[in-house]
Amino acid sequence: MAKRGRKYQEAAKLADRNVEYPIDEGVSLAKKVSYANFDATVEMHIRTGVDPRHADQQVRGVSLLPHGTGKRVRVLVFAQGEAENIAREAGADYVGSDELIKRIQDGWIEFDVTIATPDMMRKIGRLGRIIGRRGLMPSPRSGTVVTIDNLPQAVSDARKGRVEFRVDRTAIIHVPVGKVSFDETLLAENVVAMFKSVSDARPSGAKGQFIQSITLAPTMGPGVRIDVHALEEASAAI
Repeated sequence: MAKRGRKYQEAAKLADRNVEYPIDEGVSLAKKVSYANFDATVEMHIRTGVDPRHADQQVRGVSLLPHGTGKRVRVLVFAQGEAENIAREAGADYVGSDELIKRIQDGWIEFDVTIATPDMMRKIGRLGRIIGRRGLMPSPRSGTVVTIDNLPQAVSDARKGRVEFRVDRTAIIHVPVGKVSFDETLLAENVVAMFKSVSDARPSGAKGQFIQSITLAPTMGPGVRIDVHALEEASAAI
């Protein structure tokens, strides 16, 4: 194991790795252990009991964080005709069809979320190798392929704090839930909302305890374990 730096070692003294903290205390510690000289992101690492090798144990979904992630989200909408005007009015950063597709094929990828109307999916299929590997391909499952009527809400959700999550090959989900600068209460509410979204996404093939452990960690700093049972109780009230 690589030797940790002095700042990390000092921060690690603030939280006991063998303790699962109550939500409020855990969130407070996650803020305190950050030693970055910038407004670091707080990430939530969720260890699940699934086996990602099986199709019926895949975990994927979307969470709408009540207080956003603290990051300005650049929204791109693939649309044409009336839908193009609606997307612009809804506040999308980039809207278009063939010209946007060509721009992306030429190497441009300055956006964070993509949304598309159903009629555009055939056209943007050619972008699979470019935006698909970055997790940016619109899909009905993630709620990013929407009708004209639902387009304004989709853009609004993306702006507010729409976070997609999926389990990795080690059965862990890694997602941002806010910034170190967030008020502790607001950050805690984001954590509970994310926990509920992941819990609701439990796949049919999952056996035993689905969510096994939760850790909060800033961009630069040690992880802080959170009491899973406390999160279950808090999320039940939402």
